[in-house]
Amino acid sequence: MPHSPALDRFLAGMEYPALRDDLLREAVREGLPADDRALLESLPEQSYSAAWQVRFRLARRTLAEALAPREPVRA
Repeated sequence: MPHSPALDRFLAGMEYPALRDDLLREAVREGLPADDRALLESLPEQSYSAAWQVRFRLARRTLAEALAPREPVRA
C-alpha cells in the first residue's frame, strides 16, 4: 500500500533519531489517519535516523507484498 501525502509531511516534520514507538506516539498526537498509523505499526522495532529510512522500509514492505505469490482463484 503506498503511503499518503499526510504521512510524507509527518515524516518530514519528525525529529530523528526516532524509535518506532516514538513515530507511533507522535502520529496519534498529530492525528495521522488510521491507515498511515497502521503502516508505521508494521515497521520493525528499531531506531530510524531519518525520514528516508522509514520510507525505505515502507517501500520495501510494499514491494515484498506485491511480489508475494498469491493463491489461485478458484471458480
